[in-house]
Parts: sequence; structure tokens; C-alpha cells
Amino acid sequence: MPQRTATIGSSVGLHARPATLFVQAATKSGLAVTIAKEGGDPVDARSLLAVMALGAGHGDKVVLSADGEGADEGLAELGTLLETDLDA
Repeated sequence: MPQRTATIGSSVGLHARPATLFVQAATKSGLAVTIAKEGGDPVDARSLLAVMALGAGHGDKVVLSADGEGADEGLAELGTLLETDLDA
């Protein structure tokens, strides 16, 4: 299962708007994507409540995993999104 580590770029972390944008992108990818804080348990990246419950703040590292066709490309796009300040 492909994985990618990303550092949260949004100044408020994965809360409200950044989390919503990330979940929408994960859902649109059509992949079964999970996200976990480094060393934590993975949650469904397509669930807004699960993503916000991670408590991932600015500068935290998260691990994305996905399975399926196009997983590497999908994880690259989602990782880039997480590393962007989505509050700007």
C-alpha cells in the first residue's frame, strides 16, 4: 500500500476550512485514503469528523495511505494540498 508523509502547512492545522478542502479532495480522488498523525492510528480521510478529530496542527507530520489504481499520484496531490496554507 503506497504511503506519503506530509507536513501540515495550514496555520490553524486541519480544522474547519482546511479539513473540508482536504476531505473533498480525498473523496474526489476515488481512492480509499487514510490519514494518521505520525505514530497514530489511521482514520478515513473521506470523513470530516475523523480528520478534524486527529487534532493535526501546523507543522505536524501526517501519513497518508491509499490503495487502488492511481494511488501514488493521488497521494502526491493530497500531500501537496496538506503542505499548502489553505487558510491563505
